[in-house]
Amino acid sequence: MLPCTLFENEHKFDAGCGWPSFDRPLGSRCVEEHMDTTHGMQRTEVVCSHCDAHLGHVFPDGPPETTGLRYCINSVSLEFHPDE
Repeated sequence: MLPCTLFENEHKFDAGCGWPSFDRPLGSRCVEEHMDTTHGMQRTEVVCSHCDAHLGHVFPDGPPETTGLRYCINSVSLEFHPDE
């Protein structure tokens, strides 16, 4: 994967699912969404727009006061940096 800022800390929230969760990506430059029908389910996969690496999934059960979306992202896809 290429280094790219995917999400901002201010959009992270505790969804109670164990995965890092965000209510929106930083922009569409680094992530794309594709329909995923594997394992007998229908969900939206989030992938790197540069190399098509799987990043996680997005679900419509996020905070209703923001976007209503939950980007459930695999932690191996993320690198956290302290505020500068």
